[in-house]
Amino acid sequence: MAIIFVRTIIIFVVIVAALKLMGKRQLGELELSELVVAVLISDMAALPLEDIGIPLLNGLVPVITLLCCELLISYGSLKSIKFRKLMWGKPSLLIDNGKIVQQELKANRFSLDELTESLRKKDITDISTVRYAILETDGTLNTVLYQSEQPVTVSMMNIKLPEKGIPIAVISDGRILKDNLRRLGKDEKWLSKELKGRNNINVKDVYYMTLDDAENIYFAAKESGMKAKQSLPGDK
Repeated sequence: MAIIFVRTIIIFVVIVAALKLMGKRQLGELELSELVVAVLISDMAALPLEDIGIPLLNGLVPVITLLCCELLISYGSLKSIKFRKLMWGKPSLLIDNGKIVQQELKANRFSLDELTESLRKKDITDISTVRYAILETDGTLNTVLYQSEQPVTVSMMNIKLPEKGIPIAVISDGRILKDNLRRLGKDEKWLSKELKGRNNINVKDVYYMTLDDAENIYFAAKESGMKAKQSLPGDK
């Protein structure tokens, strides 16, 4: 039992490290070689756990070898465009100026049903409104609508709005995130002043608090400490 426990911990650490080195991707965004490596790693790593008689190295060596192969392929694809096209292919134009490119559909074995389904997922029901539809190498479909079909934006109406920036957490579950405070150019004195303006609430009673570049604050107290509340946009 102890052997299985130790082996499980070692293999877990090795697999997590291997997948981290491969890069952060969602399962649906994995390239073909990455998917193959991930499947093989899971199979090879399971061998020493299924049979104690199999040496641990028999599971680790293939995992490390596969990881090295994947890193070499990734490096080669970064350095060579030809190699990248050979390994991953290139994006395909499925709709060009509102017309379905039937030859590209056949070449990619992409049916009309799959095309229309992918468009519906983007809330597009009329193909004639699509100027370009591009099938990316990871299988996702990106579209460009005709200018007349695109939603109206603030810039089209010549309206200028202040940039809000990305809200960054400064308190999370009663803990001050000091690195984020420094990133925003604030300190704990500023934070204490803000909390005093909110019934002098203690940091430990704050569930979540964020701040963006425009000084907009989102605030939520822990329900156990006091009734949860939040500020309106622009609250300072």
